[in-house]
Amino acid sequence: MGGLPGGSIDRAQHDFALWEKRVDALVILCGNKGLFSVDGLRRALEDMGPQAFEELTYYERWVSACAQNLVECGVITLDELNARMNEVAARGATYGEAQGHGEGGAS
Repeated sequence: MGGLPGGSIDRAQHDFALWEKRVDALVILCGNKGLFSVDGLRRALEDMGPQAFEELTYYERWVSACAQNLVECGVITLDELNARMNEVAARGATYGEAQGHGEGGAS
């Protein structure tokens, strides 16, 4: 963070989760719409502080920074964001639960 040594980097390839792909797409779309730039994303990431870099994954930080930028530019209010997050959480903890298939996924 901020030019400090970050330790080793695992360069092994991994499959991206669907939500990670969606976060990536959302950031690209927001940039294309002129809602915020990569610099705005970086500023929000750096504003999170070192604790976020220790506790959150890469894409968790990205989605948080994206949300921060969207609130700041007036696309969504904190109340609207909280309500939507509660709706999503109520669907279930897994993709299968959200689709109504229970913990085991598609049936």
